Amino acid sequence: MHELSIAQNIIEIVEENARIHKLSSVSEVDIELGTMSGVVPEVLEFSLKIAVKDTLLEKARICFQIIQAVARCNKCLKEFIPEDIYTQCPYCEGVYFDIIRGRELQVKSIKVDEF
Repeated sequence: MHELSIAQNIIEIVEENARIHKLSSVSEVDIELGTMSGVVPEVLEFSLKIAVKDTLLEKARICFQIIQAVARCNKCLKEFIPEDIYTQCPYCEGVYFDIIRGRELQVKSIKVDEF
């Protein structure tokens, strides 16, 4: 379950930014998560609920923005939504494609109520 280590990393990122900006609390954290990131959103959410105890994020609302994966076929150059990494292009049945969106896993924003 690598989502727990990802959750801990998210907490570290937020706490480091809070220290830099001298914040004593965080009210909301927005996370972008691509459907091809290799992370299961429900498991990450569960892991974060456990990991935030006794941190600045303990009372923060954590929001996920799921980014739908989009691929571009290397043969016909058309874009499509892949089901998984073994998907064929629905236009030409090519098997080689590049994921152009959907691998995201990042803290998009941190919100505070202090200001």
